[in-house]
Amino acid sequence: MPGTPRKKASIAGPRRKKSEPKAAQPQLDLMQQVILSSLEDDKAEDIVAIDLAGRASFADRMVIATGLADRQISAMATHLNEKLVEAGFKKTRSEGAGGTDWVLIDAGDIIVHLFKPEARTLYALEKMWSAELDETDPAEPEA
Repeated sequence: MPGTPRKKASIAGPRRKKSEPKAAQPQLDLMQQVILSSLEDDKAEDIVAIDLAGRASFADRMVIATGLADRQISAMATHLNEKLVEAGFKKTRSEGAGGTDWVLIDAGDIIVHLFKPEARTLYALEKMWSAELDETDPAEPEA
């Protein structure tokens, strides 16, 4: 059944283990700055950072960026991992780096999505995770 608690939990991702504390705010800010700087250096387009704190259990933030070609996206993922390791963060995990329209990079508390323009439009993650979806419509009566 759509919308069941079990389905919602599976969409939100695995819960953080109690032994895995959330990153401290300065560390999280530093990690995000390294990510944004790396993507800017690699000429990523339309970079967006979304705060997920309190809305998702799998990460505190999400960064979405666009690359124009498979090679550019693959290079962005490789460089991002290298720069995070240089900055003292653990090695990231990635999916789709072998040449697809979408690469996901799990840096722990920040998830990075690198898309080709068509795939980014298709999946519309900004729309799905935007803060506006959490707000109630003023014209709608509250229950």
